[in-house]
Order: sequence, then structure tokens, then C-alpha cells
Amino acid sequence: MQKKNKIILIVSAVLTVTLSVYFVNQFVIPNSSTVEVPIKDSIPEPTFEFGIRTDTFSIHKGEIQPNEIITNLLLKFNIPQQQIFEMVNKSKGVYDIERNFIAGKKYTFFCSKDSLNNAQCFIYEPNSIEYVVFDLRDSIHVYKQKRPIKTEIRTASGVISSSLYKTLQDANISPVLAIELSNIFAWTIDFYRIQKDDSFKVIYEEKFVDDKSVGLGKIIAAHFNHSGKEFQGHYFEQNGIGDYFDEKANSVKKAFLKSPLKFGRLTSGFTMKRFHPVQKINKAHLGTDYAAPKGTPILATGNGVVVESSHGVFNGNYVKIRHNSTYTTQYLHMSKRAVKTGEKVKQGDVIGYVGSTGLATGPHVCYRFWKNGKQTNHLKEDFPTAEPIQKQFKDSFEIVLKENNKKFEEVVIKK
Repeated sequence: MQKKNKIILIVSAVLTVTLSVYFVNQFVIPNSSTVEVPIKDSIPEPTFEFGIRTDTFSIHKGEIQPNEIITNLLLKFNIPQQQIFEMVNKSKGVYDIERNFIAGKKYTFFCSKDSLNNAQCFIYEPNSIEYVVFDLRDSIHVYKQKRPIKTEIRTASGVISSSLYKTLQDANISPVLAIELSNIFAWTIDFYRIQKDDSFKVIYEEKFVDDKSVGLGKIIAAHFNHSGKEFQGHYFEQNGIGDYFDEKANSVKKAFLKSPLKFGRLTSGFTMKRFHPVQKINKAHLGTDYAAPKGTPILATGNGVVVESSHGVFNGNYVKIRHNSTYTTQYLHMSKRAVKTGEKVKQGDVIGYVGSTGLATGPHVCYRFWKNGKQTNHLKEDFPTAEPIQKQFKDSFEIVLKENNKKFEEVVIKK
């Protein structure tokens, strides 16, 4: 009996081990390295343009064609005439699309993904930064937005070979920088008398949208070497107003601009004896002639009141401005006058346009300058500056000045 029980226990143990191995093989998860996990289809991330999800629409892009009108374009995308009328009316408070629909500007239509292909949204781009959205879903909603702008600080330098404009162009730098520089130094440098081997260094902002340059920001600082003399301009804000100051904290602005034109060339200076090209005689030329294309804006060189806006046989169309009890200026041979007698003007205001009226052989402006009732050569006058940096801001300005000059030390002038 005892022997029989022993046999039964042995058989039971063998069966238990056998069954355990069987069940382990059936239910234990195989090694992870051999597991095949089914791969699910990945869901693409939604894409957006102009703040609108693009994958739910059929998208059509293009440019406004010459002589194309807004109505004809919208009709191509199945927008009813009545809806077009409402779109144009609603745009007037945001961006008058009818008056500012210009050839060459980009547009985008978001259309339904069906056989009708009806427009759901229309986007017009007046420039590379702004865009106007006409959302036609449910009701018409018009709004204007701006793309994100990234601003980078850049430097430029050069030696003048013929003109500042061409020097920048040859260096693949936006010639717009020439205009900005001339605005800063308009009171101290006559850009019509820039000489070969004059040089400059400039720190400026450039704006980018989607890594594409869309224009310049402000000039942060500039050094300009003209006729062996260095001029500096550093941007600084005081009392919330930004302006440019030299290394001594004085404003670069003066009572009068050096020239009544932004661009052109000096053709005849102030002299007591000049051979007149029309009258063919030697006579005094008590002014300075600046040649420029017809229609070039002529600027008031200082604040004042227009005391004469008239036409004369010799002067042609002309404007005369009294600035104060000491100074008066006159601008001759205009094609058209832009101000009237008695009108107040500010420095830099457009008062007329270059022409060749009166005794003139070609389009230019003759600029005349009076000091205490006597005509004088304005290029030899030393005018007082505008307000300097206030005492409480001088320490802050010194910090800015040091930072700018440290950057300038790293800029190598390229010849």
C-alpha cells in the first residue's frame, strides 16, 4: 500500500511538470524582439496659411493682371455679383480693395473641394508683410493681418567710387540705405558733393518674413567720412521720441537742410561772376543750382511761412519762405508749386517740383538764401543744431555710444 502511494505521487509530479511546461509555452508572451506590432497609418499634421487650415480646401494662387478689375477676378471663382458688392463695401473700413486693386499684387483663393469649387476665402496681399482676408463662410468677414516679422541687426561699409547709391548696389546692399543715410546727415553733408574715397560704416536693421528680406528697419548708428572729416549719427530715444545724435550728444539736425533735394547733382554754385547759359553774359549767380529730373520733389530746407508762391518771367514758378527775422530762402524754376502764400511749412515738406520754367536750359532748382536781408552762400553757413540730449539721459546715451563704437571696431571698410 505504501509502495502504491509512492508511485501515485511520482506520476502526479510528472504530470504537473508536463502540464506547466505546456501552458507556459501556450500563454507566455514571446521575446519582445520577435513581436510584430502592426503599424497604424500616421495622421498628418494640419497645415495653415493666412491662419486658415489648408487641407480642407482647394487652393488657387495668382497675381493681379494689368487692367484687371476686382469684379472680374471674383466672378471667375463663382462669387455672385451681390456678394461682390458686399465684399467691396465691407472692405472700405479695413482696406479699400476697389481703390487699391493693383496689377502685380498676389492673391489666394480657398475653394470648396467639390464639383462647384466655390470660393470660401479670398486673400489679397497689398505688400509682402500685410494681407487682407475676405472670409465668405457663413457671412462676409473682412480683416487685415500681418505676417510675423523677424528683425536682424546687420552692418555695411564701403568706399565711395562714384556715388553712395552705386557703392551700395555694387556691394549687394539695398540702395534704400542710401536714402536713410542721406536723411540722417542731411543737415551736415551735402550728398551732391560727395567725393571719391569718402567712406562709411553703418549698423542697421533688416526685416525678414519667411527668411525673405522685406525691407530695412531703422539705422542704429552710422559713421560717414566726408572730405577727411568724420560725421556720426547714433539713434537714441528720450522722452519716448527717437532721433540721431553725434558722439558729443548733440542732435545731428540743424536749422536748415544742406539741400532742397534728396537726390540730384550740384551744377552751379554761388558766385559773383558766371556766364549765363541763356542770356550769354557774365553776371552774378547768387544761388546754388541742383539738377534733377522733372517732377523731383523740392523740400523746404527749414520751418517757416510761405511769403511768395508765384510765377515770374525770369524765375518761372517759384516759392519764397521766411524762416525767422534772420533767414529767408527761395526756390526757382519749378514745374509746379505745391504751397500757397501764407501757408506754414515744416523742414522737409514738399513745396514744389523740379522743372525748367523761366530762364532755364534744363530741369533744376535754383536755391537762394538770405541772411539778414543779404544773399549769401548757404554752403558756407554754420547753422545751430537742434536740442541736444537732455542731462538726465546722458549716462544712458554714453552706454549706447560705447556699444555702437565697439561694433564699429569690428566692421572692416571694404574697398
